[in-house]
Amino acid sequence: MESPERARLDAFFRQITVQFPAGEAITTLVITHLLPERPAFLRAMTAVSTVGAVLPKPRSIHQPTLDAVRRTLPVHDLTRERFADKTQALHYLEDTASGQDVVLVDIGGYFAASLDTLVSKFSGRILGVVEDTENGHHRYEALDSLPCPVVSVARSPLKDCEDHLVGRSIVFSTDALVRARGDILTSRNACVIGFGKIGRAIAQTLRAQDLRVTVYDSDPVKRVQAHSLGFRTSTSTTEAVHDADLVLCATGNLALRHGDFAALRNGAYLGSVTSSEDELELGSLHDLYQRSPVSAQLTRYEVTGHYFYVLADGGAVNFVHGAAVGAYIHLVQAEILAATAALSHTRFQHGLHEMSAADRDAIARTWLHHFER
Repeated sequence: MESPERARLDAFFRQITVQFPAGEAITTLVITHLLPERPAFLRAMTAVSTVGAVLPKPRSIHQPTLDAVRRTLPVHDLTRERFADKTQALHYLEDTASGQDVVLVDIGGYFAASLDTLVSKFSGRILGVVEDTENGHHRYEALDSLPCPVVSVARSPLKDCEDHLVGRSIVFSTDALVRARGDILTSRNACVIGFGKIGRAIAQTLRAQDLRVTVYDSDPVKRVQAHSLGFRTSTSTTEAVHDADLVLCATGNLALRHGDFAALRNGAYLGSVTSSEDELELGSLHDLYQRSPVSAQLTRYEVTGHYFYVLADGGAVNFVHGAAVGAYIHLVQAEILAATAALSHTRFQHGLHEMSAADRDAIARTWLHHFER
């Protein structure tokens, strides 16, 4: 990032933290994609909290950024297993932030499985969780009851810009990886599983690049929406992928399970929008299919009579090229900062919440002041 852009970004975040100041002293555990623009967000997070740990998402780590962050903040490894095991999760929290008031900043619902234990047994206080993704939103929403406030920005209007551009970046990276092996996707059949904001953007971008697109979503309302926009729709995952040369999964909630892979046509390309463990049950194939690398970001899965290709080892395809969505990502980061500050004031009751329209308007006005020019 060039110096003027960094200065502009830091000025934006300074104004956000002035508009949304923290209350009591808090410690944050921050799960994040560690990409080149992320240090500015982390610097802003230190203005509203003591950052007890940065937990980078394993498949979205830019090594120079990791090295830079490690010089100023504690960085710990992130695994689902650590926080899925309630005892491990509690021990980790005690080791990291014993006796402190803590806000958990999440991407993907990592803390959901152990949240009851953390809230009831931690020596400090869990003031709440801020969740960034639809996948994580579902994980917290699925709990019988929430023992603390969870503020979700997953469905914020401020995220719409990012989601649209993420869809485009997914298609860009997919096309680049396919072209790298001397193949093209133009005029071929594609399937998009999941017709949320990102899935819709993927489908529209694929169609604009002259692919024939079929959409499947388990929600019949989403299928109706896809149909109204001129996409072919199907009534099952198996039907959707059967004739597709390209399958892109955008559900955030295990789009393809063990039995679905056999329906993929020979030579199909398979990619994901999010972490492989969240979207694709690839682990169930390891004893059945032989895996061989075609390139650094393309793996061939083969069993007698059947083969297909997996992009980016099943992880988010767009992270191959840095997942760049421009300054729009900072709208969501600003809302995460505002939500963190709100939790420090104990503004919310237990349950699932969103930031107010007035808060989002303030963030949007500040963003326009810094980035509209």
